[in-house]
Amino acid sequence: MRYNHIFGPVPSRRLGLSLGVDLVRHKTCTLDCIYCECGPTTNLTIERKKYVPFDEVTAELAHYFENHPDPDYVTFSGSGEPTLNPDIGRIIDFIKEKKAKIRVAVLTNATLLSDPVVRKDLSRADLVMPSLDAVTPQTFKKINRPSGQIDLHEVIDGLKTFAGSFQGEIWLEVFILPGINDDRDELETLGKIIRDINPTRVQLNTLDRPGAVPGLKPASRQDLERVGGIINAANVEIIARVKDLASGDHISDEKMEAMVMETIHRRPCTLDDLTAALNLEKGNLEILMKRLILEDKVEAVQQDRGMFYQTRKDPL
Repeated sequence: MRYNHIFGPVPSRRLGLSLGVDLVRHKTCTLDCIYCECGPTTNLTIERKKYVPFDEVTAELAHYFENHPDPDYVTFSGSGEPTLNPDIGRIIDFIKEKKAKIRVAVLTNATLLSDPVVRKDLSRADLVMPSLDAVTPQTFKKINRPSGQIDLHEVIDGLKTFAGSFQGEIWLEVFILPGINDDRDELETLGKIIRDINPTRVQLNTLDRPGAVPGLKPASRQDLERVGGIINAANVEIIARVKDLASGDHISDEKMEAMVMETIHRRPCTLDDLTAALNLEKGNLEILMKRLILEDKVEAVQQDRGMFYQTRKDPL
């Protein structure tokens, strides 16, 4: 069965082996974050609607569960904001009915948590991983570039309200870009808000793949340690990279190509990223990527961390 709405499982920096669920069309989001590894937002919206069919998603999940070992997590993520799909709560319920022991995580930018319906939709998840990169309107506009209908203060209030009632864990991610959202006053205010939210963890992140805007520079470990000190909240950690996994069994070139294209369509990857994410031999991947570049299906972009591969922006 070809999957259109689920992907992986991939080794996550935070979740072990994670089966991804993508509930929106590519780059449908409430924000257009300058650092987004999926590229610029092409559908900037706050409209909740059924971007992908409920029956198709649940059929793919059911097929996966029947034919593969259980992942550590089923994670709602992918190429946009998952809470834009009003079926997210029903799909979480479906997963819990089919596989009660599998943990469910939701990666969200928190912009819709001011809606009590959204908060209810996420109530059966085991883990919600919201992001909060800015606490002043000017910084919010600069780094997150929100839909014009989003009010930052409502976002923060919604996050606090959700945290006050949610029974699972909340891992709050803060994405730091030097010179953009690491001003001391901003960080001190952020720290006060984080202490009010009282998440299980506070995870400091920075650029690891090419962002939506070229030329962005990642924070150093020293930068992130400084940020952690200013925030002064409990359980602050700097997110580590995924470790390599052992190579998997032989698969056909056609299946390998499909796996690679599906992965790099959602986010650019290095060969090492693909080796770890797809459990494939690096040598075979090198040969495949050279062919895909020659066929104009893939393009390579040099970044500080290495050569990243992505689907072509303008296929020939």
